[in-house]
Amino acid sequence: MSSPTLNALVHTMRHEADGIVSVEFRPATPEVDFPAFEAGSHIDLHLPNGLVRSYSLCNPSSDRQRYVVGVLNDKKSRGGSRYVHQQLRVGSTIQISHPRNNFKLEEGADRTVLVAGGIGVTPIWCMLQRLADLGRPVEMIYCARNRKEAAFVDAITALAAQKNIALTWHFDQEKGGPPDLVAMLSGKGADSHYYCCGPTPMLDSFEKSCEQLGYPNAHIERFAAVHVEAPAATETFVVECAKSGKSVEVPPGKSILDSLIEAGLNPDHSCKEGVCGACETQVLEAGEIEHMDGILTKLERQSNKTMMICVSRCKRGPLVLDI
Repeated sequence: MSSPTLNALVHTMRHEADGIVSVEFRPATPEVDFPAFEAGSHIDLHLPNGLVRSYSLCNPSSDRQRYVVGVLNDKKSRGGSRYVHQQLRVGSTIQISHPRNNFKLEEGADRTVLVAGGIGVTPIWCMLQRLADLGRPVEMIYCARNRKEAAFVDAITALAAQKNIALTWHFDQEKGGPPDLVAMLSGKGADSHYYCCGPTPMLDSFEKSCEQLGYPNAHIERFAAVHVEAPAATETFVVECAKSGKSVEVPPGKSILDSLIEAGLNPDHSCKEGVCGACETQVLEAGEIEHMDGILTKLERQSNKTMMICVSRCKRGPLVLDI
């Protein structure tokens, strides 16, 4: 079954930067609060064109009467961001998911360093507001191609000045290239927690930089599943479903999720792209899983305790799932 949804009113849409709008949702029934959420959470928008897209919440996590997301009008849009920019309008009512969090903030960390790249500022901005409210030590590095494409600049600057938060800007066009994250993160401590959200090249650079600097507490959130050039699936494999007692064949070209649904099961799901986390399923026994999602860390993949059944497959059985 699909994840349960909420009825949400598009209350406000604002131009935040070149190609970026923020959308503020409020409960369609005003006297009803939205479910609470944590910094780093995202929601799925069930768009009227039939697409489901995930966007990070960027408003303070203490809010109960609104959710705010930032949406980049992606030139490579497959219909989601384009619809938001061109057709979604104030006064519209759409379905949204309950918040989910695959990018949890360690609120008790002695020190936190937040790194944002472009539209990846949305969860980072939410984290900054949360840590500022808690009075926790935090600093932020904000990178973008240029100033015109950086969202929430005035609000971030004002909060940093008010709370005496160290804020570093890097605009590629002004600096002559991408940020040197090793240099920017150097000396900030192995015990600090580091968070980064942005485009894939920046995330890859961030992970390599933290590894080079010996920083174990590095956290990332990806916009999309990592593209892996894997050989095309040529063999059918079988999924044993522990709860239902069913054995389900998964042929080449079909996902585990779709195969389970066709077999009459109703696993939770939403995006079908390996980025929202709704279909994460506990693995009870696995031979060799081919993880294709954009959520699990390297250690989580190696443990094979869970998998995203909308995109990941089994290269070698058996595969027993808690379904």
